[in-house]
Amino acid sequence: MTGNATSVEGFTALVREHQTAVFRTLTRLTGAGPHVEDLAQEAFLRLYRALPEFRGDAAISTYLYRIVVNLAQDEWKRRRRERGVLASVPVDDQDLDDNGAAWLENQAGSDLLDHGRTPEQKLSDAHLQRIVEEELALLPPQERAVIVLYHQEEQTYEAISAALALPINTVRTHLHRGRKRLSDRIRLRTGEVPEAASAKASPAHLLAERRV
Repeated sequence: MTGNATSVEGFTALVREHQTAVFRTLTRLTGAGPHVEDLAQEAFLRLYRALPEFRGDAAISTYLYRIVVNLAQDEWKRRRRERGVLASVPVDDQDLDDNGAAWLENQAGSDLLDHGRTPEQKLSDAHLQRIVEEELALLPPQERAVIVLYHQEEQTYEAISAALALPINTVRTHLHRGRKRLSDRIRLRTGEVPEAASAKASPAHLLAERRV
């Protein structure tokens, strides 16, 4: 497989197969902008360089996700250096409270594509989606990466564990903490309890709607 992939034709096919996921994930992790194309090119360059040593222990897509997350982390560090501020948030074990996770997992929220919704409701949904996106970008890097890979890329715990080189239990912890933190921040901005906000549109649903 790697022999074919390292040929010009094979690698071109590999890029075509994975480029949409790479661009999408980089955009979700670092935000939209011209930097995404540069990061995507670097991701495939790193993949190409690594292919001769690729032993097939994991799927190429998993290995590529690892490269993408590493590039995103480098981008976050670069931005923090430019701002001169460390965007770190203290973590408390009580963050494992599942109340926020239940809110995010609640799929009872209204469908944004439901034509029966009024313009006012759709505007409110769009506003909530912007809040979700903004607060997602402020999460600690590992939590953001796990949430993006789990909710938006629909990766399994096992795949995320391989991509991030983390134990599965650590992946679960980051997912629980990230969802709880995201839930609390959205609740503060909307001034609503989780159940009321999810009645409009659940963040899990909104995250899925961001697919491109």
